[in-house]
Amino acid sequence: MYTPPFFKQDRAASLKFADTRGFGTVCAFDGHKPVASPIPFYLTYAADGTPQAAFHVARHNPLLKLADGTSSWLLAVNGPDAYVSPDWYVSPDQVPTWLYQSVHLSGPVRLLSDDELAVQIDTLSEKFENWLLPKTPWTSGKMMAGRLEALKKGIVGLVMAVEEVEGSFKLNQHKSDADYTAIANALGAQAHADAREISQLMQDVRPEAFAPETNMLERSAP
Repeated sequence: MYTPPFFKQDRAASLKFADTRGFGTVCAFDGHKPVASPIPFYLTYAADGTPQAAFHVARHNPLLKLADGTSSWLLAVNGPDAYVSPDWYVSPDQVPTWLYQSVHLSGPVRLLSDDELAVQIDTLSEKFENWLLPKTPWTSGKMMAGRLEALKKGIVGLVMAVEEVEGSFKLNQHKSDADYTAIANALGAQAHADAREISQLMQDVRPEAFAPETNMLERSAP
């Protein structure tokens, strides 16, 4: 991934982002063309500290033929993104751009055993069921006897040993405070949820740029 220094994220921040998102596009090369699939996943760590991305695909997915344990795959994990109009800047002569968060994980992928797949299914569902709390989490134990085993025959578990971590969070970090706050405020006023999320991320990254505006509002309050 091409990442200018302003936008580059360190390894820990990139892994945290990927794990929090838990959804991405995995891609491999079959010798002639890329083969890709969108997948939910979770991160775990080997005994030596190596990050591992665990996921599964349908048994007939062509990716399975490429999981030889040595060839490197790519897992691209994207966050919110938003278009920026040049009209929103304070400074003149700006150009359109796009703000986003993206992390790329890469490394060899191997097949999981049936026992490993059973653990993966429970771990993956637990991760995302926790997003829905206080709802009582779904577990595979709620299924009728034999039903889960029958469905498991249609999928194959995979795990990537993550050898390289690349993160790019393009949030206009290189712009002046005036332009930075102008863009964040403009995005915050948009109807699209991603635009508003990017606006909040910008404020989280550079809160001091918004302090004078906050103080002014406080002084003008009755």
